[in-house]
Amino acid sequence: MTQFAKYLPLSEATFYVMLALSQRPLHGYAIMQQAQAMSAGSVALGPGTLYGIFGTLEKQALIVKVAEEERRKIYALTELGRSVLAEQVRRLEIMVNSARGVTWK
Repeated sequence: MTQFAKYLPLSEATFYVMLALSQRPLHGYAIMQQAQAMSAGSVALGPGTLYGIFGTLEKQALIVKVAEEERRKIYALTELGRSVLAEQVRRLEIMVNSARGVTWK
């Protein structure tokens, strides 16, 4: 068990929010667009879901609000958030590698 176990596993939506923020700080609408693009359209975040995720991630200190321009709040991933995201990716790689050994019919 890693030091990040209390944060994991990330939901698919939370994973894509954090992944979008791993590139640069973004506002909510840009995160919604980025998540949909990165997930090949399989994840479409609504505002309610997104702001719920923001609240949780802020409480856990995985993201931080870095600016507010007009009514847009801009968020960034913290170092802790980067570490948690990296651990989630490591876990997903193990899952995918395990599945590669399975014969699908």
